[in-house]
Amino acid sequence: MADSNDDLNIDELYAFAIDLSKRAGQLLVAATEQRRAAQNNNHVISSTQKLNSVDLVTETDEQLESFIKSAIETAYPTHAFVGEESYSKGSSREYLITPDSPPTWCIDPLDGTVNYVHMFPLVCISIALIHRGEPIVGVINAPFAHSLFSGAVGLGAWLNETTSLPLLQPPPPLPANAPRGCIFSCEWGKDRRDVPEGNLYRKSESFLNMAAEFGGRGGKGGMVHGVRSLGSAALDLAYTATGAFDIWWEGGCWEWDVAAGICILREAGGLVTNGAPPEDGSEDVGDVRLGGRRYLGIRAAGETELESARDAQLRVVREVWRRVVPLDYSRPGG
Repeated sequence: MADSNDDLNIDELYAFAIDLSKRAGQLLVAATEQRRAAQNNNHVISSTQKLNSVDLVTETDEQLESFIKSAIETAYPTHAFVGEESYSKGSSREYLITPDSPPTWCIDPLDGTVNYVHMFPLVCISIALIHRGEPIVGVINAPFAHSLFSGAVGLGAWLNETTSLPLLQPPPPLPANAPRGCIFSCEWGKDRRDVPEGNLYRKSESFLNMAAEFGGRGGKGGMVHGVRSLGSAALDLAYTATGAFDIWWEGGCWEWDVAAGICILREAGGLVTNGAPPEDGSEDVGDVRLGGRRYLGIRAAGETELESARDAQLRVVREVWRRVVPLDYSRPGG
């Protein structure tokens, strides 16, 4: 089944990723049943802490990643692999996927670990294939929500393999006064340091700006229709691809958190760019750099007589940039 770097069979890879996500989902469900039985028998599942109390890792993470990695190495031995658990244990934390890298599978075996620990059902397995620095296949399986989101370059984006994304076709126009009237998706993240000018304070300021009455807070009030935090960047992206969320803004994510979702959102007609405006003061909206750790996604938009879909998305990007405080997330080692 192996492919050369320049001759990838997208249909085959896409089918493989979907099947792999389903098999991993079955393992996740089985592990959850075992956990419930053990808990009922007064046994506590083994867990450790990574960064702090909101970043838990269970045995299930490692078991799922081992299963996924083994399946990929068997099917595509020439491809590279980056997974959250193996990366976290490695000595290097630098960016590992570049345009010169071989086709690389980028995996989060259990996104929404805190949800999983608390038995909140929004948990997923995220599988992406990256080629020449871009995600070209993305699959997000949320088995407890009975939802499988998928997409591949040229093949579109889908829910449960049968329903095309976004769910409303054609997609409705973005609100004329956006972010007013939009659903805004975001997460508090892992950086909880009580430091003025730190990311926790920057996010808090940004959330207040987006939520405050329109024109309030010195003109930055966005009066978004609602704010949603699912506890999973992958699922935040997936629901932006469905059109349920209009705007997704996040910082601190790693490649495995977002690669699959970026592929799916793009194939659904969405836009993904940097979570902060260019440092040169321009309003140029460029393509997102996978691994940049600051992201902004906009759902697919319908055209109007006055505005194309792309122009509407660019307008919303700039309105969000006006209201958010740029986050400070560097990469270890560079």
